[in-house]
Amino acid sequence: MLGAVDAIYDRAALVALPKTMRNRYTTHLTEVTDKAPQLLVTYEYDQSLMDGPPFSISSEEVNQHYKHSYGLDLLVSADVPGGFKGKCAAKETVWLLQNV
Repeated sequence: MLGAVDAIYDRAALVALPKTMRNRYTTHLTEVTDKAPQLLVTYEYDQSLMDGPPFSISSEEVNQHYKHSYGLDLLVSADVPGGFKGKCAAKETVWLLQNV
């Protein structure tokens, strides 16, 4: 039904999901898109200072979800100006995931 997918832009899906749902989401996305290249945006911050979403996702977690299906390239890691809602410092990270 979906048809061929040329690329994925995940700006707010993975970071919106609680940890218990992320593995199912990443597995499903990889399968239904036949490992289409992906631009993934995540955030890293001290989760104890603010409840998500967006949830904090470390580079280790990105690797855990995608290293078996993709080559992972960290394109950008930059501070979020003013942090999240003025409550805590945060970094925005942008990943390029390409089929290996």
